[in-house]
Amino acid sequence: DPDLLPLNLDKKLIEEIKKDLPELPDDKKERFIKEYSLTPYEANVLVSEKEISDYFEEVVKKSDKKLAKNWIMGDLFASLNEKNISINESPVTSSKMSQLIDSISSGVISGRTAKEVFEIMKETGEEPGKIIESKGLQQKSDPKELEIIVDKIIFNNKDKVIQYKSGKDKLFGFFVGQVMKVSGGKANPQLVNEILKKKLK
Repeated sequence: DPDLLPLNLDKKLIEEIKKDLPELPDDKKERFIKEYSLTPYEANVLVSEKEISDYFEEVVKKSDKKLAKNWIMGDLFASLNEKNISINESPVTSSKMSQLIDSISSGVISGRTAKEVFEIMKETGEEPGKIIESKGLQQKSDPKELEIIVDKIIFNNKDKVIQYKSGKDKLFGFFVGQVMKVSGGKANPQLVNEILKKKLK
């Protein structure tokens, strides 16, 4: 009808309406790939359910992206499958998952110890910090303490030190292993490597 006025919707109004619309799965997938450096497959999995993508974004907001992705798609999904529950029913809430990841990033516990802590979390829903403390799982990250252990091991294995210095580089792993053994697996591996490199020069 020629008498009808053309509909000139205010651009601002269109933007407002758009803002209130829920994000479409394809848009979210694209955003996840860009923002969180995910592969299309990972993004697909993480946007498959709104609860999952919400959980992921909550964790990523406060923690390392790569660790968050690996823990959620690995251990968390495995525990959900095992218990046949949804992510919203998980005893490991997004904030507890963030705390666990942060304790790995900050070197309080190793990735291996984190798996131990997670096993308890998924059964009890307890906070990772409490589990780490009550079970004494903190990594030894005191350089002085670790140097004492390293010195002792170097002193007790003089023959291996000579072999290492004469080109048997593979023996480095032996020294690392010994330090881990003496420390009950609690020595911060990064620190152990640094100290050993310095001492075995």
